[in-house]
Amino acid sequence: MKHSHEEIRKIIPEMRRVQQIHFIGIGGAGMSGIAEILLNEGYQISGSDIADGVVTQRLAQAGAKIYIGHAEEHIKGASVVVVSSAIKDDNPELVASKQKRIPVIQRAQMLAEIMRFRHGIAVAGTHGKTTTTAMISMIYTQAKLDPTFVNGGLVKSAGKNAHLGASRYLIAEADESDASFLHLQPMVSVVTNMEPDHMDTYEGDFEKMKATYVKFLHNLPFYGLAVMCADDPVLMELVPKVGRQVITYGFSEQADYRIEDYEQTGFQGHYTVICPNNERINILLNVPGKHNALNATAALAVAKEEGIANEAILEALADFQGAGRRFDQLGEFIRPNGKVRLVDDYGHHPTEVDVTIKAAREGWGDKRIVMIFQPHRYSRTRDLFDDFVQVLSLVDALIMLDVYAAGEAPIVGADSKSLCRSIRNLGKVDPILVSDTSQLGDVLDQIIQDGDLILAQGAGSVSKISRGLAESWKN
Repeated sequence: MKHSHEEIRKIIPEMRRVQQIHFIGIGGAGMSGIAEILLNEGYQISGSDIADGVVTQRLAQAGAKIYIGHAEEHIKGASVVVVSSAIKDDNPELVASKQKRIPVIQRAQMLAEIMRFRHGIAVAGTHGKTTTTAMISMIYTQAKLDPTFVNGGLVKSAGKNAHLGASRYLIAEADESDASFLHLQPMVSVVTNMEPDHMDTYEGDFEKMKATYVKFLHNLPFYGLAVMCADDPVLMELVPKVGRQVITYGFSEQADYRIEDYEQTGFQGHYTVICPNNERINILLNVPGKHNALNATAALAVAKEEGIANEAILEALADFQGAGRRFDQLGEFIRPNGKVRLVDDYGHHPTEVDVTIKAAREGWGDKRIVMIFQPHRYSRTRDLFDDFVQVLSLVDALIMLDVYAAGEAPIVGADSKSLCRSIRNLGKVDPILVSDTSQLGDVLDQIIQDGDLILAQGAGSVSKISRGLAESWKN
């Protein structure tokens, strides 16, 4: 669906003077999703990124003007400039925009404008928000409500991470990494969990992070709804401070939507949800792990509270294929030492790595788990160093790649070599550091055994590396 500029006056009437919108860092998952929505609403879209890829190519094919690299002339004609949190202050397009007095806004501010005239459902949390957003989106789609959705990762069932729907519903992932989710004013807010992460944003103060989440929930109208995980002690500590209706979900006996009898068979999950009215709903999931049962139950709670029929909920969850880079099975391959399975996973926080390993153990039985881990950001490696040492010692074999800096300067003692040293000292696994990724395939062939599950883990370039490995193994 694509609208004329005249129709935009009705969709987002306050933005009627805006003609062209320029995105600096348009290739990012969150940025590209918003750009795609606005492109389909009839706006002229331009954008730049440091590298070409599938996302930028798709936007170009849809009609966006895409530049590879950053230069002052790229902002010509822009009515407003949207920047991702990864963009540095000295970016030439950002500098030129300010000099020319072109309004510069964060990604979340533009998302807030899109949400302003819709029934918004925002999903926040340290872990699980991308999958939960995708699940809610698919439930609403299955219920024939044709929602607009903007997700931080690919919704596999839809084949994209953003969609412009015809209804008043907007389902969006809310980004706490830079506290920009405070711009959003949804009708329903989901918080999946909360742990210390992105602590530079919160000046290293977890209490400040908690207070920011409460403020986010208070952006709900007085008739809005907060859906929170009862298994998370930090969230339950915050409930008395939330002056809005709160519904909880989880394995906890105190949860309003309570999970019982969870079982995993292979990579399939089965469990029962006990609803507030004591209704029992049997769930089938084709994505593994208790963490995905939690994500699905959050989505179910939202849907039930909003009046969606059980049939649509059950069909959407059973058909759910996962979110991009969330336990993404790349295939089975015959190697010199036997058959192996390769899985790509985005998890880059110790808790995320832990639940991925547990899901793999449940699904893969007594087979070995070989992990290729790429730490993401020096600051996160420093802040969670001991936790990484513990969780990375849970696998049977570990290959460590160099830290994916994401624009950060190196921090002494927070690099891959230091991680390897501490893991080795713990004595459970002997990690192999591979700095030259062109050697990764050869290193793997030396250590893998028949039946191994290989987990490529991290938020940086490890996904591209593992997919390249899969392609080479097909030949």
